[in-house]
Amino acid sequence: MDGYQKYREQSVYSMSPSELLLLLYDEAISRMTKAEYALEEKEYTLFEDCLQRTTRIVRYLIEILDIQQPIGGDLWRIYNYLIYDISRIMAGRERRKDEIGRVRNILSELRGAFDEASRKAGDTHFTQNRSVMG
Repeated sequence: MDGYQKYREQSVYSMSPSELLLLLYDEAISRMTKAEYALEEKEYTLFEDCLQRTTRIVRYLIEILDIQQPIGGDLWRIYNYLIYDISRIMAGRERRKDEIGRVRNILSELRGAFDEASRKAGDTHFTQNRSVMG
């Protein structure tokens, strides 16, 4: 494992749960943006890969969801809607390309809400100073 890879792995392990959640949202948003560009360039393999990865992230968000929390049921419904909508985008490609932005916007809104909630809850997590190798 090279130094950068090791550094990335260590930084993920040192993140708080809210930081990890935001990282998942960031990756899902990034993948939806890449899917949009891939569709414009007619790179359908990359397009489908990005949508599949986003779907896996959303499925993971469902898996880690605490349904006992008051907002849990609402998030479960939103996440399942996102999976449904992503599958429609994948199946419809050109006909559904305008929905990519809508899905990305929902993910961005959720990310913003979780970021704000973690700030209000005072979720601070300080990492140790680590040196970058390589």
